Formats: sequence, C-alpha cells, structure tokens
Amino acid sequence: MPVFRTGIGFDAHRFAASGTRRSLWLACFRWTDDESRGIEGLEGDSDGDVAAHAAIDALLSASNLGDIGTFFGVGENSRASGCSGSFMLSQTADYVAEHGWKTENISISIIGNSPRISAHRDEAAEAMSKAAKTAVTITATTTDTMGFTGRSEGVAAYAVALLSRGERAEKEEK
Repeated sequence: MPVFRTGIGFDAHRFAASGTRRSLWLACFRWTDDESRGIEGLEGDSDGDVAAHAAIDALLSASNLGDIGTFFGVGENSRASGCSGSFMLSQTADYVAEHGWKTENISISIIGNSPRISAHRDEAAEAMSKAAKTAVTITATTTDTMGFTGRSEGVAAYAVALLSRGERAEKEEK
C-alpha cells in the first residue's frame, strides 16, 4: 500500500519598480503581453516566480526535506540567485525523486490583479508541469482590492503537492 503525503507552499513578491523593464515570469511562463501593458516583473534574487517558489516549498514540505531557503539558500549569494523558477522547480523535483518520492500532482493558486492568468493558464500549467515533471493545475483569484495584491503591488501564490512512495520505503525512513 503506498504512503501519501501533502505539502503546502506559499510565496509573495512585489512588482519591480516602474521602468525597470524586468521580465515578468510567473508559473514558469513569461507574460510578454502583460509586459507590453507596462506590468513589471516580480522582484527577487531569482526571477521572482512566486508560483514556482510556492510549488518548491510544497514539494519540500511533503517530502520533509526542508524548504526553499534550506535547499537553495537565501539572498543574492544563494544557489538560486539569477535562476529561473523553472530551473529551480526542476532541480527540486529531481531532489524529491532522489529521496524516493513520486510527485502525483501539484495545484497552484495565484493571487493578484496582474498578470491576466486566464489568458495563458494552459500554457503556464504546461510549462510548470514540464519543470515539475508531473501534472500541475493553476487557478487564480483576486482579493477585491484588499492588501498588497489587491492594490496591484505584487503577486502571491499557494501550492499544494501530493507525493507518494511505497510503504516499505516509508518504514525504512523512520
């Protein structure tokens, strides 16, 4: 009988200052049409992809392998500095698999007014699925003008990951 575990992840980043022309990466996808509307990319030492970062924390939480900060480090000297969320998610998926876990699926909920998720939901889900090496679904919502996401200052994301492994491997871990 397989053993299942779930993990939850969260991340939030503000948009870069107006005029910085930072690329807008979210859910392992570049939102060029929103960039052309003047939406800046998300701040961060990496590309600021909150959906990928939330998925990473969900995977690491479910596998009991730490969190994004312990795996990649923190700050501009971390292993993730300058990296794409896609690369980071792929590295994390491999790490979790190396520790005997199979990722069954990941569900992402993106919170913010921009970018317009519905315009490229399927493409973003496909990009995340490729990076995570499993099925990824994406939903989106706003906060009806409440908080920093409601004021269009940034974007947040929650993720839930479902992992499985054989019962024998679970007993050996203890």
